[in-house]
Amino acid sequence: MSGKASSSQHTVGFSGSGGLSHVYIQYPPLRCRIPGSRGLYYDDGSKLLLGPTSNQVFSWKTVPFDPHVAPTSDSISEGPILSIRYSLDAKFIAIQRSSQEIQIWHRETGETFSHKCRSESESILGFFWTDCPLCDFVLVKTSGLDLLACDYESKLLDLVETRRLNVSWYVYTHESRLVLLASGMQCKTFTGFQLSSAGIVRLPRFEMAMAKSEANSKPVLAAEDIYIVTVYGRIYCMQIDRVAMLLHSYRFYRDAVVQQGSMPVYSSKIAVSVVDNVLLVHQVDAKVVILYDIFADSRAPISAPLPLLFRGFPRSNTSSSRFSGKDGESAEANISDHEAIIYGDDWTFLVPDLICDVANNFLWKIHLDLEAISASSSEVPSVLEFLQRRKLEANKAKQLCLAITRTVILERRPVSMVARVIDVLVSNYSYSIKTGSYLKGIKVERTSISSGAHVNSPRSSANISASGIDALGKSYEHEPSARVENESLNRSSNISTSDSEDEAHFESLKNTTTSLQKLDRENILGAESASNEAQPSSSQSQHPGLNNNPLNASVSERQELQLASPAISPDEMYSFVFAPVEEEMVGDPSYLVAIIVEFLRSTNLEKIKVHPNLYVLTIQLLARNERYTELTLFIINKVLEPSKEVAMQLLESGRQNFQIRKLGLDMVRHLSLHHDYVVLLVQDGYYLEALRYARKHKVTTVRPSLFLEAALASNDSQLLAAVLRFFSDFIPGFRNTSDHHTYHRILSEMNSAIAT
Repeated sequence: MSGKASSSQHTVGFSGSGGLSHVYIQYPPLRCRIPGSRGLYYDDGSKLLLGPTSNQVFSWKTVPFDPHVAPTSDSISEGPILSIRYSLDAKFIAIQRSSQEIQIWHRETGETFSHKCRSESESILGFFWTDCPLCDFVLVKTSGLDLLACDYESKLLDLVETRRLNVSWYVYTHESRLVLLASGMQCKTFTGFQLSSAGIVRLPRFEMAMAKSEANSKPVLAAEDIYIVTVYGRIYCMQIDRVAMLLHSYRFYRDAVVQQGSMPVYSSKIAVSVVDNVLLVHQVDAKVVILYDIFADSRAPISAPLPLLFRGFPRSNTSSSRFSGKDGESAEANISDHEAIIYGDDWTFLVPDLICDVANNFLWKIHLDLEAISASSSEVPSVLEFLQRRKLEANKAKQLCLAITRTVILERRPVSMVARVIDVLVSNYSYSIKTGSYLKGIKVERTSISSGAHVNSPRSSANISASGIDALGKSYEHEPSARVENESLNRSSNISTSDSEDEAHFESLKNTTTSLQKLDRENILGAESASNEAQPSSSQSQHPGLNNNPLNASVSERQELQLASPAISPDEMYSFVFAPVEEEMVGDPSYLVAIIVEFLRSTNLEKIKVHPNLYVLTIQLLARNERYTELTLFIINKVLEPSKEVAMQLLESGRQNFQIRKLGLDMVRHLSLHHDYVVLLVQDGYYLEALRYARKHKVTTVRPSLFLEAALASNDSQLLAAVLRFFSDFIPGFRNTSDHHTYHRILSEMNSAIAT
């Protein structure tokens, strides 16, 4: 979607990350200045920003976003351009020449053919390419939808099917494959179609809520009041009710459209963005942004409203001068002045996360400041839940989670609160293991925007409005930037089996003190396994009795492989939380022991294996505080899982307590560490017991000299004789070894000395 920005321009001075904000745009922008340009268009199918001239069309890749990317160009014939899109396989360019004609241009050969409306009484509102198996091309007209197949050999767009209905304007997003057709006097009645690789799904007709302004006045819904967004893999429609000053949200299901709630707005001009599944509502008049994480039940914002800021803007280039509105070329310093305008008249917001300055031909990308967001709330568990759902900056989210966890422990926050923090981290790690995201990498939503929406300046004849280019088809959404040639492959319509299963999925993630047993019940049809990550659902209490199939965005279109997951493993918890905290924490270690016990409780609930060094640390802390009785109970009840590392630490700590050392010896024996057990018995002076154990368990790895040296050190000739006889009987050929000769001679000398 798009939205004209505020008429009052606000200039600011910027330097780095100075200023308080949760959302920022990074300098420099993508500059799209082309002499003779007729405006800018965004094609979300190809992820390209398009700048046509009289005989060429220049295109810039926007995903991944690179402000220095060079444009490519294609030659086209002269003529009016109302809308332009590339085909999904990048072989064709479609240009709307008038309200009656579409021209198809073959990029390789340069050949063209045209498609015209059959009746002059109908006009073209817009078009888009599709990967639906029934058709290649969809033409949206005032009389309905024409589904067309592109036949290049015959140079025709063959009519496959027609869906007849009255259409005032429409909204389409390529990621969702969802087109909404508005009709009625107030344009509040909608019919929806999802055209995906799985076929065509027709949604039931529904009406959007609109408050009445006056008794005899009925407001008309405009195209710029509607935003189709994809959040956590679910498709929502955000509708601005300007009379009630509310932002309504609707969730799409296969057989129902359910209103999910409303959020207040505080400006007459509103724009919507989505960054990393966070809904951004721009209050344009107030020049602030309100953030919502609609994964949670609450529709309350996750932070206080704060302005949108620039980052990395050169201090030397900023000034308080205002944009003059001239279209001519200017010096770089003047361009920087124009770039410093927040919420200018010429800003067009493109869902999900781009801003187009149509006057200066700049494209900005919106970013979240996770550090600022995490510092803005004192509700630590909620902050961690929010960070654990972030995918675009997974590494930063992980580091923030680790730092926050260390801080709450060092500050000795209440154990109950820290336990909730731990439950959040452990639950999310367990979920990432079950879905495979932690080991295989996280598939996350990529950036994309409108398909063919004209983002020209309001000063030009082609403006973004319900009656202008928006009527030609606005589509702005989250989508990946894979090569256009591969875009048409492996696309699917992902339909959950039922809303109750969707609810079970949501609850299992939300309640971090319980296991994720309900997750196995959710079944996503037609989706890759990675699509199941952190997907929210609406609460059943909002629509009881419904057994609907939620309509989801195409997984292949909204995902790309990222290197890391924000989930934190038990090994990382030990290395980056408990070990550093133990070094920094002074005083009684009882608090840290209590925190570790809560961590062990949580991991045991999720059946996750803990790093053995954490058990070792626990033993050290308890022994340091001489809490031997408690340590004994931990071992007997297997709060500390048996391992070689644990056993050796028990033996080390047992130097001051015989009972603890005995527990260590018993653990070594139960773990069948026969060699270690024999060596420990010898070290404790139990030579004969060690010999009997070695013979019983056939321990041949212990050197005879170890026993012989220990027996000699005891100065007991009978013991030395017994050891010699044991090895002579137990090890064939031992009588011929140097050890036997040496210690037999020593034994003879000891006996001679006793006789004399």
